[in-house]
This record gives sequence, C-alpha cells and structure tokens, in this order.
Amino acid sequence: MTSVEGGSPAVSKPIRLLLVDDHCIMREGLAALLSQKPGLEVVGQASNGEEALELFRTLQPDLAIVDLRMEPMDGAEITEAMREMNPNARVVLLTTYDTDDEVFRGLRAGAASYLLKDVGTAQLIDTIHAVHAGRKAISPEIAAKLADHVASDALTGRQQEVLLCVAQGKSNLEIANTLYISEGTVKAHVKAILKKLEARDRTQAITIAIRRGLVRTL
Repeated sequence: MTSVEGGSPAVSKPIRLLLVDDHCIMREGLAALLSQKPGLEVVGQASNGEEALELFRTLQPDLAIVDLRMEPMDGAEITEAMREMNPNARVVLLTTYDTDDEVFRGLRAGAASYLLKDVGTAQLIDTIHAVHAGRKAISPEIAAKLADHVASDALTGRQQEVLLCVAQGKSNLEIANTLYISEGTVKAHVKAILKKLEARDRTQAITIAIRRGLVRTL
C-alpha cells in the first residue's frame, strides 16, 4: 500500500493473470492457488492456443502463465503470437519438461521466465512479481542449459534430419534413400554430428540428443 497526496492510502492494483494449460486439473489448481495470494488476480483461463489468444486480446492481462507442450499450438508459438499482438506482453512458461531445445525455443519466442511445474509456491510468486516488473527471471539451472544449447544449436538443418533418422534406427543406406543423398554424404554428416555432440558413437549421440531435446524419446 502506498500513500498519495492528501494522506489517503492507495491500494496497488493486483497483477492480472491469464492461465493457459490444456490440463484442466492443473490449470484450475493453479488458479485456486494464485487467487488466494494477495496482489494477484486470475482474470482468465484457456485450454488451447486459440482461446488463449482471444482472451489475451479481450482481457489484456498483465501476465500470462503458459504451458509449453500443448496442441495444436504449443507454448512457444502462443508466446510469440502474444508478443506480436503486444510487444510488451509478459509470459512465464510453466512445464514438466526442461530439455535444452524446449527451453531455448520458449525463451527465443519472448518468454521472460521458464519454470518447471514442481516449482515451489514462493518461487512462482517471486517470478510473477519479477516478470511483472519487467525483469527476466531465469534460474541458474536454466541459464546453464542455454549455454549447453549452443553446441546443439550449431547442427545444420540437414544434420538434424540425419540425426532424426539415426534415432529411428536407420542405416546409412536407408538414411541416404530417405533424404535422397549419397551414402558417403550420410557418413560425413554422421561424423560431423558425433563431433558436435561430443559423442563416441551413434548410441551415445542418440542419448545426448534426447537429453538436449533434439529428438523426442522414442
């Protein structure tokens, strides 16, 4: 509470929140939790990207808390769309996943913070206030993942295609036929992938790729 001229107290406006999550129980549970906290107000809930963008447009919330993995529009795409509508849009991504590629995509789309769903209430509240104040709220763990992502992001588009084929268990000849390139070219790409991922063989490369989010768990 702050004082205004004349001695009358002025009550700070609550931070207006939009919650976006396709899991109803998770979304409503978060809404119940945050609604109990002083200075916070949940003004809308959405279960998909289309609803989220419509509510964002009509409600103009101060901050959106968005689940990362949804379909058909995911959290990174929703974040990007919100910031196209309003360059000052403040978004916190909340998810159960923390793979390097997911983190990078979300923050590159313009999210101000990235939190796991097992985050403590106090940290979540602190993050909301920090982001509302215009600050980035990136944990040391997430910052480390962004640093680790530099190496994986260096893979070319073709190398990523080859890596996906390797993860699917295809031989060099099968990859060559799939991508319409020579088997020798495939071998060169695989060699480059192993070097960039610092992997000793295909198996380790797949393990590293899954951990970094370059390919989904098979």
